[in-house]
Amino acid sequence: MSNIRLFYPASLSLNLNSKLDKSQSHYVNKVMRVKVNETFSLFNSNGEWEAKVKEIAKGMVEFTITKQIRHKENSKEVWLAFSPIRSNYFNFMIQKATELGVTKFLPIIFDRTIVRKINNERLKKIIIEASEQSNRINIPSIEKAQNLKNFLSKYKNKIDLIFTDLNTENKKLDIKKVKNIPICIIIGPEGDFSEKERKEILSFEGVKPIKINENILRSETAAISTLSIIIYCLNL
Repeated sequence: MSNIRLFYPASLSLNLNSKLDKSQSHYVNKVMRVKVNETFSLFNSNGEWEAKVKEIAKGMVEFTITKQIRHKENSKEVWLAFSPIRSNYFNFMIQKATELGVTKFLPIIFDRTIVRKINNERLKKIIIEASEQSNRINIPSIEKAQNLKNFLSKYKNKIDLIFTDLNTENKKLDIKKVKNIPICIIIGPEGDFSEKERKEILSFEGVKPIKINENILRSETAAISTLSIIIYCLNL
């Protein structure tokens, strides 16, 4: 089987006959030069399957599902609440956070957020491509942007909130005390949290403030560093 992995949103099952969409067909046929009877893999939240090319006609690839390779994942829910940042850094952060294992992205418009418009369709494309590349099965979701007040109210008593706070003296996190609910890491904007926002976050029930570095980190660096630490600890 080739190392081609493609996200397929529709239901997959043994002996299913179907077609790839135009973009995926072009990739498989013209870019990767896959031929009839050769195989590749398709995945979605229900698992990963081996697909054999049955026919290539008018640029469209028809396939048959021959076997299931992996079943669905039951990984810990790790969310990233973040401020939108400038495009190149933003795309990089979303890509790397997906590779690391984030299951949900929650854009928040803070007082000092500079970028206030988000192209969710563009981000979904980056998320899918990163999931394909990193051997993930579950595709992370992304919510519509909201303000901090709505976010804290919506998820009260529903998440373990990890607050990356440069002003705290706490540098340790006991991952064993994390409840069996989603872990959500909250990262501030490029101009940092306002004092009012910091107080609102610290008043959130069960919040866990942590300083991950003595240096002032860019938003994308803070996100990737914190995620790496949390996911490493979860896997111990």
